[in-house]
Amino acid sequence: MRLSSMFSPTAAGLLSITLSLHSLKVQGVNFTPVPSPNLDLSQLGRVAIAGDFDAISLYTFQQQNENSFSTNGSQSLLTQMPNGDFATLASADASIEAMCPFVMKDGTLVGIVVGGNFTSLGGMEAQGVALYNITTAEITTLPGLSGSVSALYCDSTTSTVFVGGEFTGANSTNAVAWVGTAGWTNLPFAGFNGPIQTINKAPNGNIIFGGSFTGLGNASGIPNVPDQQVINLSTANITAGGSGSTPGFSDPKSIICSTSGESGPGQTWLLADDTPGFWQAEMNFGYQPTKLRVWNTEQNGQGTQTFRFTALPISGIMNFTYTATNGQTSSCTSQCPLNASNTQYTDFHFVNVIGMSGFRIDISDWFGSGGGLDGIELFQDDIYAYAVSSLDEPACGVSQFGSNSTATGPWQATPSNQSSSEYLTANLTGPGINSNSASVTFLADIKQPGNYTVTIFTPGCQQDGTCDIRGISNVTGTFALSTNPSQPIQTSIFQTNDFDKYDQIYHGYVDAGSGSFRPSITLSPLDNQNTSISLVAQRVRFQLDSPTAGGLNGLFEWNPNQATASTDYSNSTIDTAGIGLHADALIMSVEVVGQTTYVAGNFSGDGIENIFAISNGNATSLPDTGLNAAVASTFVYGDLLFLGGNFTNTTNPGTAGLNYVAMFDTSKQVWQALGNGVNGQVTSMVPLMLNITNGQPETCITVDGIFNEVFASGSSPAFAATDGFAVWVPSHNNWLQNLNIQTMAITGQLSASTNISGSTPLLAGTVSAQGMGLSDAAEFSTSGSPSLNSLGIRIQPQQVGSPSQRKRAVSGQNVTGAVVGLFDTDNGRNTTIIGGHFTLVATNGSNINNLAIINSTSNGTQSVVGIGSGLDDDSVFLALATQQDTLYAGGTVTGTLNNADINGLVLWDLATSNYVSPQPPAFTGSSVAVNAIAVQPDTSNVYVAGSFDTAGSLNCPSICLFANGQWKQPGTGLGGSIAALTWQGDTQLLAGGNLTVGGNATTLATYDTTGQVWTEINGASNVPGPVTAISAANSDASQFWVAGKGTNGSAFLMLYDGTNFQSVGNTLGKNTLIRGLAVLSLSQDHTATNLVPADLSLLVTGQLDLPSFGNASAALFNGSTFSPFILSNSGNAPGSISQLFTEYQQTFSASSGSLSLGAVVGIALACALGCIFLIVLAGFIMERRRRRREGYRPAPQNYYEKTSANMSRIPPGDLFRNLNRNQPGPRL
Repeated sequence: MRLSSMFSPTAAGLLSITLSLHSLKVQGVNFTPVPSPNLDLSQLGRVAIAGDFDAISLYTFQQQNENSFSTNGSQSLLTQMPNGDFATLASADASIEAMCPFVMKDGTLVGIVVGGNFTSLGGMEAQGVALYNITTAEITTLPGLSGSVSALYCDSTTSTVFVGGEFTGANSTNAVAWVGTAGWTNLPFAGFNGPIQTINKAPNGNIIFGGSFTGLGNASGIPNVPDQQVINLSTANITAGGSGSTPGFSDPKSIICSTSGESGPGQTWLLADDTPGFWQAEMNFGYQPTKLRVWNTEQNGQGTQTFRFTALPISGIMNFTYTATNGQTSSCTSQCPLNASNTQYTDFHFVNVIGMSGFRIDISDWFGSGGGLDGIELFQDDIYAYAVSSLDEPACGVSQFGSNSTATGPWQATPSNQSSSEYLTANLTGPGINSNSASVTFLADIKQPGNYTVTIFTPGCQQDGTCDIRGISNVTGTFALSTNPSQPIQTSIFQTNDFDKYDQIYHGYVDAGSGSFRPSITLSPLDNQNTSISLVAQRVRFQLDSPTAGGLNGLFEWNPNQATASTDYSNSTIDTAGIGLHADALIMSVEVVGQTTYVAGNFSGDGIENIFAISNGNATSLPDTGLNAAVASTFVYGDLLFLGGNFTNTTNPGTAGLNYVAMFDTSKQVWQALGNGVNGQVTSMVPLMLNITNGQPETCITVDGIFNEVFASGSSPAFAATDGFAVWVPSHNNWLQNLNIQTMAITGQLSASTNISGSTPLLAGTVSAQGMGLSDAAEFSTSGSPSLNSLGIRIQPQQVGSPSQRKRAVSGQNVTGAVVGLFDTDNGRNTTIIGGHFTLVATNGSNINNLAIINSTSNGTQSVVGIGSGLDDDSVFLALATQQDTLYAGGTVTGTLNNADINGLVLWDLATSNYVSPQPPAFTGSSVAVNAIAVQPDTSNVYVAGSFDTAGSLNCPSICLFANGQWKQPGTGLGGSIAALTWQGDTQLLAGGNLTVGGNATTLATYDTTGQVWTEINGASNVPGPVTAISAANSDASQFWVAGKGTNGSAFLMLYDGTNFQSVGNTLGKNTLIRGLAVLSLSQDHTATNLVPADLSLLVTGQLDLPSFGNASAALFNGSTFSPFILSNSGNAPGSISQLFTEYQQTFSASSGSLSLGAVVGIALACALGCIFLIVLAGFIMERRRRRREGYRPAPQNYYEKTSANMSRIPPGDLFRNLNRNQPGPRL
């Protein structure tokens, strides 16, 4: 059980805490460059990648990642790295709402004050506020507040940080100050009776507070009838010491709910004679009691004379006040007296209200032969209702309408652990979670109508290990009868807090409970949470607000040089401006531009709507009376005031395009539109530095909210903003997405920023960002260090849709984006072809689906075209190849051309830009997909492979040969599905997939085009699953790499060295999906290994899970280590790269890798023959020399008998006739 919030210095009345307390040293962030990959792409011509991404970066700093932005309400402190990407400095468990640099009078930067709705920052408990040191990365918590912080203002002239929000701290409510190193200090007016949303400094040096309040002072009130709620003792663990043994009088539990004042068996607890003792109660929840009620006993003349009360677990002896027998108020500590008679209880009021979870009453003196008690009750001011009903007011309580709750759904009680009480947990399975899946309704025991602050408590997720699955709750409440000015409320609360937190969900009037009405709050899951979640419900509190000094209306100006706050508001233009607004004004923003103060929010007044200006002692409306709905956020950029909110125009319509965002030129006093605005509410506007013009950083403005489209304006089309995020570029007066420039990609949410002198701005939020906003295809620069550039197209990825989910036949993976690409330079063309499942806009403005052809010219221009109509829009291209002027495009391709069905493959004439006619007969099968196409070297033969049964009427499962305009079956005995092909020389074709050869299952087979025979690769049984990617590892591909997913669901990567398969081991995470492999040359050798030669590196693409790093879209493998190479994102998820494609094939040097088995045998044979020849030659020479020494002479070389006279030709006929004649036997 956790009670720190109740035992905090705030509860104990401590006014200040030194800065040195509770600091946590967090690892500082150094932007560490990663070593160069040393790739040499120069021999490959043009090089590009295809995949499913909309943001991409080369991995250049160790702090880069593919992380998605959080959708559970948690945010982080962020800063930008030199390449523009974001680095996380410290993560919070909830939102960060405000930041400011805390600079002392002497110019010393103490750190950045961070405020929000979090309970932890950087892994350390921090309730709503903390200090971040930008030099050391040290986080210093500033304990003492309970609640959330929404506004900060750091005033260097007084070394003070003004803090506002919805909290209690010191003896203040909703506003307090941190002064120098002294710590928390009450403001002279002790805060406000409502939440603060904004704090700023007026031109005259005064501090302006804005929010939703009507008066000054601590908001916690004293009820007309205090001590309203009975604390439940019936479920407590009751123990006692020194109890007597008399039957019926020894049970300490007998005095719980015993309020009649009568003594007797089962109603009285007695101590043993002449023995001191104690009575102790320990609960599984925390509370702050205000009154103790005790009934003394007079059983057999016994009774308690004096006692002391000890709070547990702090073991603190409490001070009380009570009414003595003479009617005077008295106090007591260790010897609190009781009357001898039990006819009337005695009430003891706590002098200090603190938190506890148990207590002990020690009886030190007694009447008669021993002490005892007839009854005991404990009360508190605040009104609670618990989700665990056994913690609510006891049935024996004095209230007719006691607090209670009802629950529906799969709730289970969870122990309190470090929390303040037990709570309920519901584990819900998505998708389809809605408010009917589970709910808890809290009914509060309200005895006195009035203005209350209503708070809901959420236990921390660390204690029960549910931080990864905590969901979002939907909270609704009804607080008053329809005849009173209270409307039902609805709010969403993220439950991902690491530690216990509370959220104030309502400030306003609450009716007392009756037989016909009960104030109620219902907690249920927010609709449309598609993943399985854990939801918790603990308790709600109703706290009566004090009737503080009123007269204000959302605005208050205070002179920090004065020790007191005047309640004569007529002397302040700002105060009177707020008072002049209609009641219940909500001030969201106060901005100062020059000598003018701009106030914005949700309010109205005479000729004023939602925004007005204060200057020269007067409050004036803006042109056209302001805006027609609330303003939620503002940002000042020079003379321009940017605003976001729920408005769609000025109050008196005068400026078109002010849809939820607007710009007010303070120098010209005119409204201006941001394009044509967006289609939904804007909640925040935060500045961000981006490289826009000539690579120079400039201020842009991020716009966040509940919208999904940016409207078209002028020549700029509308574009999707799925995550409610867009960027406005003031220098171009346009949205970033409309600019034809190459810049970083960012999505998510930014909630706050602060400038730091001499340092990079600090940001708060949750974002997913990469260095470049490129979709699905990008090209490498092949000179110098690799860099990525646009191919000149903007691909819009599509989701593969119903009715047929197109999938890769082998991997079972949904395919979106660009899957495959090639460069075509035949016959003078300079063409790039991209295939997959996507849409893009052609040069002529038409839409292109799934296959794009980019024709480039020598003068640098290009045209983007598609292929003709006839194919279905949901086709997916998975394989491409060219043979002379013909493009072979395969995949899950369907359609009709010239009344003929297309299924799996289509041919396109690149010379005439028309479909080839006639098309090859279509493939058939249960799930047709062409996954690979290979053109045989120096021939016109095209091998097409995948998942199919026949080509037209020809039976050719898995692979077919297209030659001379017709299909042929290459060999027999092969079945299954092929995912990849590569040539091993000119006549050996290697196929990988989920195969059978002669009925035997395998993953790899070769086809001899000469003998037309399929053969299983020796050792293929060691490959743990279907092969989905192959890459040659040497010049003839006798060595090669294979990858896929094993039958156990894990990715594998193996090298075939010509004899055996060698695995890289369990070096990739379980979520890895390998989609492509490529062996690349290096400009600088690494240490050679058995797997990868020193001058080569293996590029692995896909969705990779690198255990020592995280997600990556491409990595380089040097034979021992995977190094991230390319990072990408697709939407709010990691992206993927399907393949690298090049203009020229990779060539291998003689030193690259070991020789194949055939080469080794050939060289060995040559060496052996050479040695034999040398031995024979040496012997011949030695023999000649010997004979010469012994006098031998050459024999005559002329054969005188061989003259024309005795030479004759033998006719062939005679020769062959004599071959079959019987020869005479030998002569003896």
